[in-house]
Amino acid sequence: MADVLENPMVLLEEVSAGLKAGTMVPYIGPGVSALQEQAVPMGPEALAAFFATKTTLPKRAQGNPWAAAQYIESYKFRDTVTLWMQEAFAAAVPPSAFHAWIASLPLPLIIDTWYAGEMRAALAGRSDWAEVQGITRAGIGEDRWFRFYDAAGNATDAEVAAKAKTLLYTPHGGVVPDGNFLISDADYVEVLTEIDIQTPIPEEVRHRRTGMGFVFLGCRFHDQLLRTYARQVMKRSSDRHYAVVELDALTRNERRFLDEQGIQAIDLPLAEALDRLMA
Repeated sequence: MADVLENPMVLLEEVSAGLKAGTMVPYIGPGVSALQEQAVPMGPEALAAFFATKTTLPKRAQGNPWAAAQYIESYKFRDTVTLWMQEAFAAAVPPSAFHAWIASLPLPLIIDTWYAGEMRAALAGRSDWAEVQGITRAGIGEDRWFRFYDAAGNATDAEVAAKAKTLLYTPHGGVVPDGNFLISDADYVEVLTEIDIQTPIPEEVRHRRTGMGFVFLGCRFHDQLLRTYARQVMKRSSDRHYAVVELDALTRNERRFLDEQGIQAIDLPLAEALDRLMA
């Protein structure tokens, strides 16, 4: 792991300076919102558990939301997957103080990797931002990987989004504004087939990440899918990245991922790290 013995407070100062200067990309996972009790699933395992309340899942799909969604899609059709995802995330999740702080900064690019829409809600007081969401291509009859939305939630295009001061990228989709969800194994097979050549990643995201550092907050990388997405989204950025993690809780694969990607581990509880960043 890259320089794991570096002082976490020094690393947090670097992250804070980068975020305030707009030279760093926050890559936000469900762990940020999960610091408070929420009425929606806050993580892959919780989402798989939700699916298990709706139908009996085979053993291979238990605890795995992507396999669970694929099973549901195969036996109950895609509309059921979408309906249950909308049900899972029907309760609005209020933005945390950290989401609000991030929304106040001059950031060219923000990445929100969960479906609940807190980052979009935090940005709602501004008019100078746009969103690009990953979408499933199942049944849409369109040869595209994502959709753009303006600050009001109206569909727009890449040219308009490129003019936004801040671009919110939700690579797995989101419950708002249109219920776009990448969730089943089949969804990801399509994406992962081409992600090495970057086609599923919007050109404007690729442009804005150039030379930027990334900081991973509330993210886990204990699944190959999560590692693959992070690796491909941060391609051609800077060579200095950070992740707030508790080292004792990491799997061997997570430690290897941080090491391979040169990600500096900030070994602190997430709540403490976020409080210090906002101080």
